[in-house]
Amino acid sequence: MRLAVVPERCSGCRLCELACALSKFNVMNPKKAGIRVISIYPHPVVRMPVFCRQCKEPKCMANCPVEAIKESDGIVTIDEKICVACYNCVTSCPFGAIFVHPDVSAPIKCDLCAGNPKCVDVCPTNALLFVPEHLLGQAHRVGSVLKYAHMEEIEYEAGKKKLRYADIGNIKTE
Repeated sequence: MRLAVVPERCSGCRLCELACALSKFNVMNPKKAGIRVISIYPHPVVRMPVFCRQCKEPKCMANCPVEAIKESDGIVTIDEKICVACYNCVTSCPFGAIFVHPDVSAPIKCDLCAGNPKCVDVCPTNALLFVPEHLLGQAHRVGSVLKYAHMEEIEYEAGKKKLRYADIGNIKTE
């Protein structure tokens, strides 16, 4: 199972951050979460939860000098007892999904809450999903198909693609 995001659904409420911090550290401090919602303004407004993708070949694990990062059953974790807080993992993560907090002795990253991610449970818009690997990207595929399902015709005009969609409010059913 993998954690996935549908960014178009994210409202930016940041409940996922609070649920994570509460689960990991028993505090309501989003800066101690293994997930962060990044918002970009002014236009277009983009809100994107950032979290560990549990890579099959984790760069963070490869760059850890003391082998504090382990993978077991597809979940990548940091052993706080071994970690020396060199932060090589933080700088080597291609997604920027390993975080640092001054009160915490080791970097913070998503560990999927041992297979039951709390962020998914609290997300009011279903922007976060916990799905089998073969379903990753399914929401985007379905959205793409639905956009074209209501298309009336495609015209090519001087090398330019022109789309016209059906007026689905006026569809006759018999």
